[in-house]
Amino acid sequence: MDQPKLDRQLRLMMILTGNHSLTLAQIAERFDTTGRTIYRYIDTFREAGFVIKKVDGYYRIDKSSPYFKDISSLVHFTEEEAYILKSAIESIDENNLIKQNLKKKLYTVYDYKILAETVVKGKNSININRLTQAIEEQKQVILKGYSSANSNKVSDRLVEPFRFTTNYIQLWAFEPQSGRNKLYKISRITDVEILAEDWQNGDKHTEGRIDIFRISSDQHLLIKLKLGLRAANLLQEEYPLSEKYLSHCGGNYWLLETEVCSYEGIGRFAAGLMDDIEWMEPTELREFMEQKISRSMERLKDFEQKDKR
Repeated sequence: MDQPKLDRQLRLMMILTGNHSLTLAQIAERFDTTGRTIYRYIDTFREAGFVIKKVDGYYRIDKSSPYFKDISSLVHFTEEEAYILKSAIESIDENNLIKQNLKKKLYTVYDYKILAETVVKGKNSININRLTQAIEEQKQVILKGYSSANSNKVSDRLVEPFRFTTNYIQLWAFEPQSGRNKLYKISRITDVEILAEDWQNGDKHTEGRIDIFRISSDQHLLIKLKLGLRAANLLQEEYPLSEKYLSHCGGNYWLLETEVCSYEGIGRFAAGLMDDIEWMEPTELREFMEQKISRSMERLKDFEQKDKR
Protein backbone atom coordinates (compact mmCIF):
# COMPACT_ATOMS: atom_id res chain seq x y z
CA MET A 1 0.00 0.00 0.00
CA ASP A 2 1.38 3.43 -0.92
CA GLN A 3 2.06 5.90 1.88
CA PRO A 4 -0.42 8.63 0.81
CA LYS A 5 -3.24 6.08 0.58
CA LEU A 6 -2.42 4.66 4.00
CA ASP A 7 -2.31 8.16 5.44
CA ARG A 8 -5.76 8.96 4.03
CA GLN A 9 -7.23 5.71 5.36
CA LEU A 10 -5.86 6.30 8.85
CA ARG A 11 -7.19 9.86 8.90
CA LEU A 12 -10.57 8.64 7.63
CA MET A 13 -10.67 5.98 10.34
CA MET A 14 -10.06 8.61 13.01
CA ILE A 15 -12.80 10.84 11.59
CA LEU A 16 -15.30 7.97 11.48
CA THR A 17 -14.78 7.13 15.16
CA GLY A 18 -16.79 10.19 16.17
CA ASN A 19 -18.38 11.48 12.97
CA HIS A 20 -21.71 13.24 13.46
CA SER A 21 -21.55 16.16 11.06
CA LEU A 22 -19.83 15.13 7.81
CA THR A 23 -21.60 13.52 4.87
CA LEU A 24 -19.80 11.25 2.43
CA ALA A 25 -19.50 14.16 -0.04
CA GLN A 26 -18.07 16.46 2.64
CA ILE A 27 -15.50 13.85 3.69
CA ALA A 28 -14.50 13.40 0.04
CA GLU A 29 -14.08 17.16 -0.33
CA ARG A 30 -11.93 17.30 2.79
CA PHE A 31 -9.66 14.59 1.38
CA ASP A 32 -9.70 16.16 -2.08
CA THR A 33 -10.99 12.96 -3.65
CA THR A 34 -14.29 11.41 -4.83
CA GLY A 35 -17.14 9.96 -2.81
CA ARG A 36 -16.55 6.68 -4.62
CA THR A 37 -12.98 6.51 -3.31
CA ILE A 38 -14.13 7.20 0.26
CA TYR A 39 -16.77 4.50 -0.04
CA ARG A 40 -14.09 2.04 -1.22
CA TYR A 41 -12.09 2.85 1.92
CA ILE A 42 -15.21 2.26 4.02
CA ASP A 43 -15.69 -1.13 2.33
CA THR A 44 -12.07 -1.96 3.18
CA PHE A 45 -12.81 -1.21 6.84
CA ARG A 46 -15.86 -3.46 6.71
CA GLU A 47 -13.83 -6.29 5.23
CA ALA A 48 -11.37 -5.86 8.10
CA GLY A 49 -14.21 -6.46 10.58
CA PHE A 50 -15.28 -2.92 11.46
CA VAL A 51 -19.01 -2.21 11.73
CA ILE A 52 -19.78 0.91 9.70
CA LYS A 53 -23.18 2.47 10.27
CA LYS A 54 -24.97 5.26 8.44
CA VAL A 55 -26.97 7.39 10.87
CA ASP A 56 -28.90 10.44 9.64
CA GLY A 57 -26.75 10.47 6.49
CA TYR A 58 -23.45 10.33 8.41
CA TYR A 59 -21.07 7.34 8.27
CA ARG A 60 -19.35 6.29 11.47
CA ILE A 61 -17.57 3.32 13.01
CA ASP A 62 -19.88 1.57 15.45
CA LYS A 63 -18.63 1.26 19.02
CA SER A 64 -19.15 -2.51 18.87
CA SER A 65 -16.37 -2.79 16.27
CA PRO A 66 -13.18 -4.64 17.21
CA TYR A 67 -10.36 -2.31 18.32
CA PHE A 68 -12.77 0.64 18.55
CA LYS A 69 -11.56 1.65 22.00
CA ASP A 70 -7.93 1.53 20.86
CA ILE A 71 -8.62 3.78 17.87
CA SER A 72 -10.98 6.19 19.61
CA SER A 73 -8.38 6.76 22.31
CA LEU A 74 -6.23 8.40 19.62
CA VAL A 75 -8.86 11.09 19.07
CA HIS A 76 -8.32 13.35 22.05
CA PHE A 77 -10.83 16.11 21.38
CA THR A 78 -14.36 16.59 20.17
CA GLU A 79 -14.85 19.38 17.61
CA GLU A 80 -16.24 21.62 20.36
CA GLU A 81 -13.19 20.93 22.54
CA ALA A 82 -10.94 21.55 19.55
CA TYR A 83 -12.60 24.91 18.93
CA ILE A 84 -12.02 25.96 22.54
CA LEU A 85 -8.38 24.89 22.33
CA LYS A 86 -8.05 26.69 19.00
CA SER A 87 -9.16 29.91 20.70
CA ALA A 88 -6.62 29.36 23.45
CA ILE A 89 -3.84 28.74 20.91
CA GLU A 90 -4.72 32.00 19.16
CA SER A 91 -3.78 33.89 22.32
CA ILE A 92 -0.19 32.63 22.17
CA ASP A 93 2.37 35.05 20.74
CA GLU A 94 2.67 34.80 16.94
CA ASN A 95 6.41 34.10 17.08
CA ASN A 96 6.20 31.26 19.59
CA LEU A 97 7.33 27.95 18.06
CA ILE A 98 5.09 26.01 20.45
CA LYS A 99 2.06 27.60 18.78
CA GLN A 100 2.77 25.89 15.47
CA ASN A 101 3.43 22.52 17.12
CA LEU A 102 0.17 22.66 19.06
CA LYS A 103 -1.70 23.67 15.93
CA LYS A 104 -0.30 20.75 13.92
CA LYS A 105 -1.16 18.20 16.61
CA LEU A 106 -4.63 19.59 17.20
CA TYR A 107 -5.62 19.66 13.55
CA THR A 108 -4.17 16.32 12.44
CA VAL A 109 -7.71 14.99 12.11
CA TYR A 110 -9.32 18.19 10.88
CA ASP A 111 -9.35 20.02 7.58
CA TYR A 112 -5.82 21.13 6.60
CA LYS A 113 -7.19 24.29 4.97
CA ILE A 114 -8.39 25.72 8.30
CA LEU A 115 -4.91 25.60 9.85
CA ALA A 116 -4.24 29.18 8.82
CA GLU A 117 -7.23 30.38 10.83
CA THR A 118 -5.45 29.24 14.00
CA VAL A 119 -2.65 31.73 13.60
CA VAL A 120 -3.84 34.47 11.27
CA LYS A 121 -6.99 36.39 10.55
CA GLY A 122 -8.61 38.59 7.91
CA LYS A 123 -6.83 39.24 4.62
CA ASN A 124 -3.82 37.16 5.60
CA SER A 125 -5.99 34.13 6.32
CA ILE A 126 -7.60 34.35 2.86
CA ASN A 127 -4.23 34.69 1.16
CA ILE A 128 -2.73 31.82 3.13
CA ASN A 129 -5.62 29.54 2.24
CA ARG A 130 -5.05 30.33 -1.45
CA LEU A 131 -1.31 29.77 -1.12
CA THR A 132 -1.99 26.49 0.71
CA GLN A 133 -4.17 25.39 -2.18
CA ALA A 134 -1.49 26.38 -4.69
CA ILE A 135 1.16 24.42 -2.79
CA GLU A 136 -1.06 21.33 -2.61
CA GLU A 137 -1.91 21.55 -6.32
CA GLN A 138 1.64 22.63 -7.29
CA LYS A 139 0.42 25.74 -9.13
CA GLN A 140 2.11 29.03 -9.90
CA VAL A 141 0.62 32.16 -8.34
CA ILE A 142 0.82 35.91 -8.64
CA LEU A 143 1.46 37.77 -5.40
CA LYS A 144 -0.47 40.93 -6.14
CA GLY A 145 0.66 44.26 -4.75
CA TYR A 146 3.65 42.89 -2.87
CA SER A 147 5.42 45.59 -0.84
CA SER A 148 9.15 44.92 -0.92
CA ALA A 149 11.27 46.35 1.87
CA ASN A 150 14.42 45.82 -0.21
CA SER A 151 13.39 47.63 -3.38
CA ASN A 152 10.89 49.92 -1.64
CA LYS A 153 8.41 49.16 -4.45
CA VAL A 154 4.94 47.66 -4.71
CA SER A 155 4.62 45.18 -7.59
CA ASP A 156 3.11 41.87 -8.69
CA ARG A 157 5.35 38.79 -8.36
CA LEU A 158 5.02 35.56 -10.34
CA VAL A 159 6.23 32.76 -8.04
CA GLU A 160 5.98 29.06 -7.27
CA PRO A 161 5.10 28.79 -3.56
CA PHE A 162 6.24 25.64 -1.76
CA ARG A 163 6.51 26.17 2.01
CA PHE A 164 5.58 28.45 4.91
CA THR A 165 7.84 29.44 7.77
CA THR A 166 6.79 29.26 11.42
CA ASN A 167 3.20 30.36 12.02
CA TYR A 168 2.75 31.45 8.40
CA ILE A 169 4.79 34.62 8.92
CA GLN A 170 6.70 34.17 5.63
CA LEU A 171 6.47 32.15 2.44
CA TRP A 172 9.23 30.31 0.61
CA ALA A 173 8.70 30.56 -3.14
CA PHE A 174 10.76 30.19 -6.30
CA GLU A 175 10.75 33.28 -8.53
CA PRO A 176 11.25 32.25 -12.21
CA GLN A 177 12.27 35.77 -13.27
CA SER A 178 15.32 35.85 -10.99
CA GLY A 179 15.82 32.08 -10.84
CA ARG A 180 16.03 32.24 -7.03
CA ASN A 181 14.20 30.94 -3.99
CA LYS A 182 13.00 33.91 -1.95
CA LEU A 183 11.18 34.70 1.27
CA TYR A 184 7.99 36.72 1.03
CA LYS A 185 6.37 38.24 4.10
CA ILE A 186 2.68 37.26 4.21
CA SER A 187 1.56 40.59 5.66
CA ARG A 188 2.99 42.43 2.63
CA ILE A 189 0.87 40.50 0.09
CA THR A 190 -2.25 42.39 -1.01
CA ASP A 191 -3.88 39.49 -2.84
CA VAL A 192 -3.07 36.05 -4.29
CA GLU A 193 -4.10 34.83 -7.74
CA ILE A 194 -3.76 31.10 -8.43
CA LEU A 195 -2.77 30.44 -12.04
CA ALA A 196 -3.62 27.46 -14.23
CA GLU A 197 0.09 26.84 -14.89
CA ASP A 198 1.80 24.07 -12.92
CA TRP A 199 5.19 24.46 -11.27
CA GLN A 200 7.96 24.57 -13.86
CA ASN A 201 10.91 24.50 -11.44
CA GLY A 202 9.97 22.02 -8.73
CA ASP A 203 13.47 20.54 -8.67
CA LYS A 204 14.87 23.95 -7.74
CA HIS A 205 12.62 24.54 -4.73
CA THR A 206 14.93 24.78 -1.73
CA GLU A 207 14.56 26.54 1.59
CA GLY A 208 17.39 28.90 2.39
CA ARG A 209 18.92 29.64 5.74
CA ILE A 210 17.03 32.08 7.99
CA ASP A 211 18.71 33.84 10.90
CA ILE A 212 17.08 34.74 14.21
CA PHE A 213 15.97 38.09 12.73
CA ARG A 214 14.04 36.26 9.94
CA ILE A 215 16.44 37.35 7.21
CA SER A 216 17.68 34.92 4.57
CA SER A 217 20.86 34.95 2.48
CA ASP A 218 23.92 32.83 1.72
CA GLN A 219 26.07 34.88 4.09
CA HIS A 220 27.29 33.61 7.47
CA LEU A 221 28.26 36.66 9.53
CA LEU A 222 29.31 36.02 13.12
CA ILE A 223 28.20 38.71 15.59
CA LYS A 224 28.83 39.22 19.30
CA LEU A 225 27.01 41.78 21.45
CA LYS A 226 26.94 42.43 25.18
CA LEU A 227 23.38 43.39 26.05
CA GLY A 228 21.87 44.92 29.13
CA LEU A 229 18.81 43.33 30.75
CA ARG A 230 16.30 45.50 28.87
CA ALA A 231 17.87 44.79 25.47
CA ALA A 232 18.14 41.06 26.23
CA ASN A 233 14.49 40.86 27.28
CA LEU A 234 13.26 42.79 24.25
CA LEU A 235 15.37 40.63 21.95
CA GLN A 236 13.78 37.44 23.27
CA GLU A 237 10.29 38.89 23.14
CA GLU A 238 10.63 40.11 19.56
CA TYR A 239 12.81 37.27 18.25
CA PRO A 240 12.17 34.13 20.38
CA LEU A 241 14.76 32.03 18.52
CA SER A 242 17.48 34.26 19.95
CA GLU A 243 17.10 32.66 23.39
CA LYS A 244 19.41 29.73 22.65
CA TYR A 245 22.17 32.11 21.52
CA LEU A 246 22.10 34.20 24.70
CA SER A 247 24.29 33.43 27.69
CA HIS A 248 24.44 35.19 31.04
CA CYS A 249 27.77 36.93 31.54
CA GLY A 250 27.36 38.36 35.05
CA GLY A 251 25.15 40.96 36.66
CA ASN A 252 22.40 42.21 34.39
CA TYR A 253 24.33 41.50 31.20
CA TRP A 254 23.91 38.90 28.50
CA LEU A 255 26.11 37.84 25.61
CA LEU A 256 24.52 37.32 22.20
CA GLU A 257 26.72 35.23 19.91
CA THR A 258 25.28 33.93 16.65
CA GLU A 259 25.60 33.97 12.86
CA VAL A 260 23.35 36.25 10.83
CA CYS A 261 22.57 36.44 7.13
CA SER A 262 22.87 40.24 7.06
CA TYR A 263 23.58 43.12 9.42
CA GLU A 264 20.17 44.61 8.57
CA GLY A 265 18.20 42.62 11.16
CA ILE A 266 20.50 43.23 14.10
CA GLY A 267 20.96 46.80 12.88
CA ARG A 268 17.23 47.58 13.05
CA PHE A 269 16.98 46.02 16.49
CA ALA A 270 20.09 47.63 17.97
CA ALA A 271 19.48 51.12 16.58
CA GLY A 272 16.91 51.95 19.25
CA LEU A 273 18.81 50.29 22.10
CA MET A 274 22.34 51.61 21.74
CA ASP A 275 22.27 52.91 25.33
CA ASP A 276 21.77 49.31 26.56
CA ILE A 277 24.46 47.67 24.42
CA GLU A 278 27.95 47.58 25.94
CA TRP A 279 29.93 46.52 22.86
CA MET A 280 29.59 44.67 19.60
CA GLU A 281 31.74 42.70 17.19
CA PRO A 282 32.98 42.48 14.49
CA THR A 283 34.35 45.83 13.34
CA GLU A 284 32.20 45.59 10.18
CA LEU A 285 29.06 45.52 12.31
CA ARG A 286 30.16 48.63 14.23
CA GLU A 287 30.89 50.40 10.94
CA PHE A 288 27.46 49.35 9.64
CA MET A 289 25.81 50.80 12.76
CA GLU A 290 27.82 54.03 12.51
CA GLN A 291 26.68 54.52 8.90
CA LYS A 292 23.09 53.70 9.84
CA ILE A 293 23.08 56.20 12.72
CA SER A 294 24.85 58.80 10.56
CA ARG A 295 22.16 58.51 7.88
CA SER A 296 19.48 58.88 10.53
CA MET A 297 21.11 62.05 11.88
CA GLU A 298 21.26 63.50 8.36
CA ARG A 299 17.55 62.79 7.95
CA LEU A 300 16.84 64.61 11.21
CA LYS A 301 18.81 67.64 10.01
CA ASP A 302 16.77 67.63 6.79
CA PHE A 303 13.56 67.66 8.84
CA GLU A 304 14.84 70.61 10.89
CA GLN A 305 15.69 72.56 7.75
CA LYS A 306 12.27 71.90 6.27
CA ASP A 307 10.61 73.11 9.49
CA LYS A 308 12.54 76.40 9.30
CA ARG A 309 11.37 77.12 5.77
